[in-house]
Amino acid sequence: MSIPPLDIRQKPARITGIAHIFAAAGYSIGGVRRLWQETAFRHITVALPISIAILALAGARIGDYCILLILFLVLVATEALNTAIECIVDHLAPDWEEFARDAKDLGSLATMCLLGANALFIGSVVFRAVVNG
Repeated sequence: MSIPPLDIRQKPARITGIAHIFAAAGYSIGGVRRLWQETAFRHITVALPISIAILALAGARIGDYCILLILFLVLVATEALNTAIECIVDHLAPDWEEFARDAKDLGSLATMCLLGANALFIGSVVFRAVVNG
């Protein structure tokens, strides 16, 4: 009985120059496509326009909108890294492993911290609007 050969993929050739910029954009779009499969990311995309509306009702300044956008971009980046960690861990430990639980819990904590930062910021803008009447 012969063993079939392994399907070994070769590492793609390195892309340099201006082509690298286009390739990197393509990789990022691929990342967004993958991240869209995550419920948490879809919730984040729904939360952004709601947050913008809350700031508008609170009479936010242009700087407040900029801070909100920065916080949300950092949240998206953190969620992307959390998802990457989960993908790697799921590959390395298909069964339950303590290190896998710890890695996933720490990634979740990072995301939760950014969610808290976003909520605190929005709350502070609303609080300022209420106090200033």
